[in-house]
Parts: sequence; C-alpha cells; structure tokens
Amino acid sequence: MILDRSVQPASTTSLHHRNRRTFRLLLCGATGMLGLAFLAVPLYGLFCSVTGYGGTPGQSEGNVKGVVDRPITVSFDANIDRGLPWAIRRADPVTSRIGSVEVVNYRATNLSDQPVTGMAVFNVTPDRAGYYFNKVECFCFTEQTLQPGETLDMPIQFFVDPDFAGNPELDTIGEITLSYTFYRK
Repeated sequence: MILDRSVQPASTTSLHHRNRRTFRLLLCGATGMLGLAFLAVPLYGLFCSVTGYGGTPGQSEGNVKGVVDRPITVSFDANIDRGLPWAIRRADPVTSRIGSVEVVNYRATNLSDQPVTGMAVFNVTPDRAGYYFNKVECFCFTEQTLQPGETLDMPIQFFVDPDFAGNPELDTIGEITLSYTFYRK
C-alpha cells in the first residue's frame, strides 16, 4: 500500500479555528435576531406613522397646505381597559373644512383612591383616512398621571391633510373616527 504524503488530515488547530468561527457566526446571527425582535415594535410604529397603515394618524407641526372647501366630520371614541380605574368622556364630534386645525378635549377622572398613570393608544377609521389625519398636539404622546379623584381635560389639536380632498378614492368618506384605548401604565 502506497501512502500519499501530500494529503494530510486537518490539524486540530485548523479544526479548532473553524469551530470558533462557526460559533462566532451563530452568536452574531442569534444576537442580530434578538435585536430585530426588540426593534420590531418601534420600527412597525414608525412605519405605521409614516404611511398611515392600519389607520395610524401622523404627527405634524401644523397645516401648511391651506384649507379645502369640503366639509369633513371627525368623531371620537374612547375605550377603557378594565385595569384602569378612570372615567373618560370623549370629545364631541367636529365638522369643519378639510385642512382646518381643530382642538377638542377628552376628559378623564381618576375613580380610585391612589394616583394612577395611564396611556392611550389610538387609531383612525376608515383605515385609508389614517394617512391624512395629522395630530399637532395630543395627550396620547405622553403618559398621564391623575391623582385620586382628579379630573383632567386632555386636548388634541389635529387637522385632516388637504390632500385628502384630492384623492378620488376618498370622495365617499364624509366622516373619520379617532378612537383611543386607555390602559394602565
């Protein structure tokens, strides 16, 4: 039997080096996936606020495009999670011209005997209108803490982007609903 001395088995050092490299790649991949899992919620929120996906209204400094002579009614809704001991009075509906900046107030009362912090999440229906609904200022941007028995007016300053009137797919929409769900923080 003739042995070919030019072909040698992999050395243990070479095998050890490949195993370490494989381990590093797997560790980097797992760390990257974990990082993406943590970033998924804020990235999805950013995506929704930019595109209006799922009825998510945008945030704006104010309306710079002017007012369109087409009326739109904005109605308001409030839902309260069972864990939040608050009473919420929603804002009254507003009918105005598209592009007009409006201010309305929700009113919250803490029904418990201790301070309670709450937060609100929101959406707009119909979903297609979410892209055009812009909030300039809103209580929903921050947590709200109410002392025992305290009542607080919570303002929302908003407008419907005038481009809404230029979209023929939205010609049949005459009412938009801004809905909040309040929960304990």
